[in-house]
Amino acid sequence: MKKIFAVLLVIVCTVAINAQQSPGKDHSKLNISCKTCHTCDVPTKSEPCLVLCPREKIVTVYQKPEQTPELIVIDQISDRYSPVYFSHRIHAQMSNMGGGCEGCHHFNTSGPILKCSNCHESSRKREDVSIPDLKGAYHRQCMDCHREWSHDTGCNTCHTPKKDLKDVKKIDIQKKYAGKEHPVVLEPTKLVYETKSDKGRFVTFYHDDHSKKFGLSCTTCHKQESCTKCHDVNKTDKNKNQKVVTKKTFEAQHKNCISCHSKTENCSKCHNEKTLEPFDHGKKTGWVLNKHHINLSCVKCHGSKLPYKKVDNRCASCHKDWNNETFKHSITGLQLDETHSDFSCEDCHAENNYAKKPSCDGCHDGYSFPKQKPGKLIGR
Repeated sequence: MKKIFAVLLVIVCTVAINAQQSPGKDHSKLNISCKTCHTCDVPTKSEPCLVLCPREKIVTVYQKPEQTPELIVIDQISDRYSPVYFSHRIHAQMSNMGGGCEGCHHFNTSGPILKCSNCHESSRKREDVSIPDLKGAYHRQCMDCHREWSHDTGCNTCHTPKKDLKDVKKIDIQKKYAGKEHPVVLEPTKLVYETKSDKGRFVTFYHDDHSKKFGLSCTTCHKQESCTKCHDVNKTDKNKNQKVVTKKTFEAQHKNCISCHSKTENCSKCHNEKTLEPFDHGKKTGWVLNKHHINLSCVKCHGSKLPYKKVDNRCASCHKDWNNETFKHSITGLQLDETHSDFSCEDCHAENNYAKKPSCDGCHDGYSFPKQKPGKLIGR
């Protein structure tokens, strides 16, 4: 049964990946061969020889942390140890910093979330040794973080021997975790880095601009960071505010920035001898955003692909479908009168260039806007 499930799972994964990479194309039009999906030369119905679904490509179920179980009790070795109480919700609240739900649920399809035991056998003696047994799967998920955090991977970190339990009741342990949540991580507004660059000693990074204005998610910069970024038993209040010195290569230091900022950009855009002001669209581009654009995310005009594409300030660059039927002119603060409400946009705005003031020359001699208006001002 497990083998059938594994085959079906791989088929689902393969179809999902191909659909994502090349939607609307059949196999004959894709740049793949039989070896892309099959490991043997003659796959059959009984032995399709399908490759394992790549972990980093899997489409997994996503649930908000508040939708997930608060606590999971792992008690497969209850004959020797007390159960392990896993604070699932707290881990889920911070999962995006480590790669998302698929960090643990790496072979889950779009159906119900599966237990580890659905794929990992409890017996160490198993037919397919390429898939870790249940004990190995649990330890591989947990030990890396706990090794970095507590610097201790002894069994007693998670397991309490039964002989040491005494009169501790299971319900009392569960109460200890009930209602606990990870504290909200407060995002910094501004970070200032001091460098040794001859292009400028200080780099000012406005975190708010990147997360709120530019719409970057946490994982754009913080992917695969561990809990020790903030937690470490060796860190104390005494050394908390000391200057952090890093010894990274140029490429490692600039890796996150260069993903958006071109390598050819002037270094002084970030490096300066003084701290810089936050991003101002008017100062940087020469176009001050008005009330209709100030609350739009950057991707609305510049697209979601990095680095952002440059656009001009002509409305028609984005609003190609504007006409006298689709555009409500009163939104500009000018309500057109009956005479002008049926005009086409280009009758007043030559070549649909809304960056220039409208012209009345097509119908009137000696008229000019805003001295003469084709309607009345509203909302003033």
